[in-house]
Amino acid sequence: MAQTQLIILMTSAALIIIGFYSAIFVDNIIKKIIGISFIEEGVNLFIVAIGYKAGGIVPILMPDMNTTWFASNAAYPLPFGLVLTSIVIGASTLAVMLALVMVIYKKYGTLSTKVMLADTSKQEEYNE
Repeated sequence: MAQTQLIILMTSAALIIIGFYSAIFVDNIIKKIIGISFIEEGVNLFIVAIGYKAGGIVPILMPDMNTTWFASNAAYPLPFGLVLTSIVIGASTLAVMLALVMVIYKKYGTLSTKVMLADTSKQEEYNE
């Protein structure tokens, strides 16, 4: 089972690296947002991998369970709760980012950051 956890950790690292590359080097704003989403999902996968327990059971204490056996075999519930909260917050921030992209597209008529920055520098020249 340690091999499974290693594969999950490597996958989360790959998601985070791909997300950073996309967020920094790609020109399209929507692709940057997808990269940020990759970073978030990579971090969530990392937290789940840390909370993973080989052969663990769901952390719900049933009435007829022995508490010492339950304590030694139950998975740790905090990482899963944190990931669940992170997914909800991530969906909300993703919706806000996409709404801002719609406003930016209406203003500039493009999603290219290079074109927007060039347009901003022209506006600054006119203001001087």
